[in-house]
Amino acid sequence: MPAPGPARRRLLACGAAALVAALLGVLLLVHADAGLDVRRATVAGVPLTEVRQAGAGDDRRPGVVIAHGFAGSARLMRPLADSVARHGAVAVLLDFAGHGANPSRLPGAGRDDERARAVLRHDLDVALAWLRSRPGVDPDRIVLVGHSMGAGAVTRYAVAHPEIARTVAVSLPDAGDVPAGWPGRLTLVVGGLEFPDFRRAAEEATRGAPPGTRVRVVAPGTEHISVLFAPRTHDAVLAAIPGRPGGPAPAPLTRPAAAALLLLALGLGFVPLAGLLLRAGPVTPEPSPGAPRTWWLAAAVAASGLGVALAAPLPTGRLPLAVGGHVAVFLLLTGVLLGVAQRWFRRDRPPAGATVGPARAVVPAVVLLGYAALAVALPLHLGFTSAAPVGARWWLLPLVALCCLVFLLGAELVAGGRGGRYAAVGGIAVAVLAGAAVTGLAPGFVLLVVPLFAALVAWQAAWAGVLRPRGAAWWLPAAVGAVLLAWPIATTLPLA
Repeated sequence: MPAPGPARRRLLACGAAALVAALLGVLLLVHADAGLDVRRATVAGVPLTEVRQAGAGDDRRPGVVIAHGFAGSARLMRPLADSVARHGAVAVLLDFAGHGANPSRLPGAGRDDERARAVLRHDLDVALAWLRSRPGVDPDRIVLVGHSMGAGAVTRYAVAHPEIARTVAVSLPDAGDVPAGWPGRLTLVVGGLEFPDFRRAAEEATRGAPPGTRVRVVAPGTEHISVLFAPRTHDAVLAAIPGRPGGPAPAPLTRPAAAALLLLALGLGFVPLAGLLLRAGPVTPEPSPGAPRTWWLAAAVAASGLGVALAAPLPTGRLPLAVGGHVAVFLLLTGVLLGVAQRWFRRDRPPAGATVGPARAVVPAVVLLGYAALAVALPLHLGFTSAAPVGARWWLLPLVALCCLVFLLGAELVAGGRGGRYAAVGGIAVAVLAGAAVTGLAPGFVLLVVPLFAALVAWQAAWAGVLRPRGAAWWLPAAVGAVLLAWPIATTLPLA
């Protein structure tokens, strides 16, 4: 039997690496759940998750309600619940309206108006009432923990409810939520690399406080999301639990590491899968004679800039996906403008792809699109944050995917089948969108999701580079990439 060639050896190596990464990811998830009992319930429309030590006695123990931030979910906060439960307390996580598994919409999402505050207050009421009713929970030892939007919500709740034993506010957005003379016990946690407004809020909230009531903790080297997985943050939360017994050192990175390994496994697994499904030879794009080398760069910058300018005055808020509506419309407009630019200049045209029968064209497309959905949704949902469509997300998902598809098709047209150009067009769009958030042309929250958006753009560009040498139809990389981009946008950003 002849030895496999270099290309086949690369496919086998990618497949083997994918299997190892998947196995390690699954083992980490099993380890993260070991020794814990988890119960889920929906009360008054609010999805709740209880986490406690398995086999614990009937002694009454403290209870901790853990609230996520804007565009977060109960699953994002699960590592904190694991640490709390392993130290003898009972943790309850909730999905606020418009977030995670909660199909309700959050009015005024992202604007922190009174309607939104009232809904957050209601959801906290539900979570606290359920926690106090659970067996083994001491209603006199209740702690509230919140991140970002959730930090503001739990702080305001504690101010109005003096029976709360202690509150931990991680990345508090506004010091105005903490009255200067309020005697409640409050721990303020902030990441060392967070935006200045968050660091300033933590500093201001500690000024003028009654002695011994407030503690400020800085988690060095962390920003707005990674602060949730810092050992310093977990230690601060555990220190706030009254009368807690000892427990193991927190392991906040176990679940994110499992998610990262599963993402790596499914990312690598795409390579042998594409090799099995697409056996046609590559098609090389041919540049138009005399075409300026940088026309595509000018087109990408101009299209992204015009896309931002046109999206700003449009009523993108009518799409019931906070922030995501604006991003989707920006991508749609930019994709159309890229297509117009390519048509106008009639420069490098993408290759037509290999000539294959309908069955050989449709079947690979369906399989690869399904694999793309699995590759992005499963690891995120199991190890990071909620990625399952609920409520209006079922029709928002294909709508956002269409907008992403138009953008990526426009990028493919302008790039002319060249991987470097294609990746650069995506990078330009990300940079322009971030600049628009800084200047006020796009929602400010965009800045917090730009790193994730950039990673998704890079991921889909890498997969496009896998498909092109195998003679895939020119539109297939864009279609697969649209799934990768659209799924996190449509399933994680709040329903408004």
